[in-house]
Amino acid sequence: MVWYALVSGANDYWAIWSAKSWVFGLQLRIFSQVSFFALIGKLLRSDEQAHFFLVGNAVMVAAMGATFAMNMTTAERANGTLSLLLASPTRPVVVFASRGLYVTADGILNGLLGLFIAGPLFGLHLPWPRILLVVPLTLLVGISAYCFSTFLAGVIIRQREITGLVVNATIVTLMTLCGVNVPVSFYPTWLAWISRCLPITNGLEAIRDVINGGSWSAVAAHTGAELLVASLWLTLALGTFGRFMRAGQRDGSLEYAS
Repeated sequence: MVWYALVSGANDYWAIWSAKSWVFGLQLRIFSQVSFFALIGKLLRSDEQAHFFLVGNAVMVAAMGATFAMNMTTAERANGTLSLLLASPTRPVVVFASRGLYVTADGILNGLLGLFIAGPLFGLHLPWPRILLVVPLTLLVGISAYCFSTFLAGVIIRQREITGLVVNATIVTLMTLCGVNVPVSFYPTWLAWISRCLPITNGLEAIRDVINGGSWSAVAAHTGAELLVASLWLTLALGTFGRFMRAGQRDGSLEYAS
């Protein structure tokens, strides 16, 4: 069932994008987004700030792809397929999450391309061979964000009219709190702790440590923290998605016309 869900999601993706639109449409937008924030650093006459913004927003692209998966609840309902997914013999959260993994994979690839293409153009040093570690770390950030997104998808599955608001509010919140454009150390202690419980924060710091030549112990500590955060959000998603779904089935809020 997981395999069929993955294949179905991949087919949806290639039905949306052609090779030409993917390269000259999507990738151009991603490059523009990452470059926009890096140029802010240039305007501040600080290469350090430019590189900070560039790395943070490239990794954020990977997380944004995962966060956009929340829109799938509305899209599946609009297509009349949500009820079919939830009626699968496998746990609904497994089918739903598997079907949306292509969104996460797309975000991770786009984030890495943004970093590796825009980085050298803005003078960002990519130390070899340790820079290769950025690939699995970005993968971890994307998966962590997807676990968080899957949990929120269950929360809003009965309220399709607020899906867009929740998705955009979540992206803005993550960009604000997770060290993308502002160091976590800037925030008061209580807010910094909240950011540590969100996806992206710890994984992004591990990526910065890799690029900036930080110690391996710091990289390992931040990686372990991101793994823990991802596991906690995944546990919450697995434990609550079915309950939200059953509540929607009881009150009819999951129906196509609702």
